Formats: sequence, structure tokens, C-alpha cells
Amino acid sequence: MMEQQNYQYQNDSVFVQDRSVAKKFFANVFLWMFVALAVSAVTAFFLAENESIMRQYLIKETGGFSILGYIAIFAPLGLVMLMGAAMQRLSFEALVGIFLLYSILTGVMLSFILLIYTAASIAICFAAAAVIFAVMAVMGYTTDVDLSRFGPILMAGVIGLVVVSIINMVIGSDTLGYILGFVGIAIFTALTAYKVQEIKRIGEGLDENGNEIALADSKKLALMGALSLYITFINLFLSLLRVFGDRR
Repeated sequence: MMEQQNYQYQNDSVFVQDRSVAKKFFANVFLWMFVALAVSAVTAFFLAENESIMRQYLIKETGGFSILGYIAIFAPLGLVMLMGAAMQRLSFEALVGIFLLYSILTGVMLSFILLIYTAASIAICFAAAAVIFAVMAVMGYTTDVDLSRFGPILMAGVIGLVVVSIINMVIGSDTLGYILGFVGIAIFTALTAYKVQEIKRIGEGLDENGNEIALADSKKLALMGALSLYITFINLFLSLLRVFGDRR
């Protein structure tokens, strides 16, 4: 009887420790996400307030983007691919550097948004994105429904959305852009819950080895999780702007 009680106590201790590690991992994910949002916001507002810098380096005098402007828009995609492909080989410090560079370049892209839409519509859409993101994050964290089966469908939707958006950059159809906004809202709303549940499961399995390598991996995985949620939030915000934003 005493052995059974000791065994139960040990199991409870491990369970509490597992939950503590998972919560710490989850907190780190959101901490890095908020860091990325802060860096992007500061970059965007700085460039928007110094429009001469944008016109000198990012926008052509005849209109359209300069070479640096296109680099600022498309380079983040390359950085995300680099972080995903080389996560194991790169040090945590190197990943942080790429992560911050991605946040800065995203801020450059958002600075164009600040010049296109009114401040009121940007504020309203950002607040709406924050509320939707928070609600879906709670649902993804607390639900007992396995959302992993929806992953391939959502990722296929994201790829299709990106392809059609690139095509629409050439076509310039306002109607298609409006439709893509609604599709984006639906996809990234659902993707928020899916990503949060995925990150929760990663956090719950991080203490299986309990050594320094696992700790280093957990820091990298937290950073990658933050990047995934950050991208989801930004795209949800941009999708809301496409539909409800008022242009200047």
C-alpha cells in the first residue's frame, strides 16, 4: 500500500513538472511573438513617419517599388524557408538574428500599408485581428478535438491563397482582392487554432530527455512556434484590411 502511494506521488510530481515545462514553453512562444510584433510596429511607424526615406530607397519616383522595395517584400519568404530548413544546423543566436531581421522586413512591408489605409481602419482591423486571434488561440489550447487532420487542408489553402494573390498583383483586380480577403480571414482564423494546438503538443513533449540538448531544442522550437503564430496573425490582420480597410 505504501509503495502504491509513493508511486502515485511520483506520477503526480512528474505530471505537475510536465505541465510546468509546457506552460513555460508556451509563454516563451508568445513572448517571442510579441517581440516580433513590437519590432515590426516600430519599423513600420518609423518609415511611415519618414516618407522621404521610403521614396529614396523603396519606391521609384515614377511609382512602384524599387529593387530594395521588392527585396523587402519577398525576402521574408526566403528567411522563413532558411529558418525551417536549417534550424538544426544554426545556433539559437543565429536563429534569433534571422527572426529579428524577418520582423524588421515585415515592418518595412507594413509601412506601405500605413500609407495606403487610414489610421482608423488600421486600428480597428488590428484590434479585430487581436480579438479573433485570442479567441481562436484559447479554443486551440483548450479543445479536446484533434485539429491535426485539418492541417493539410489549411496549408493547401494557404498555398492557393499565395499563388492567386501573386497573380492578382499582375492583374490588379479589386474584386478578386476582396474575395481573397474573405478567404484569408477564414483560413488564418482556423489556422490560429490549429497552430496553437500544435505548439501546445510540442511543449508537452519537450521534457522527455531532460538534458541540455533538449533545452536548446526547446528554445529553437519556441522561436519557430512564435514565427508561425506571428505570420498567422499578420496575415489575418492583412486579410481584414483587404475587406474592411478604408483607403486614403
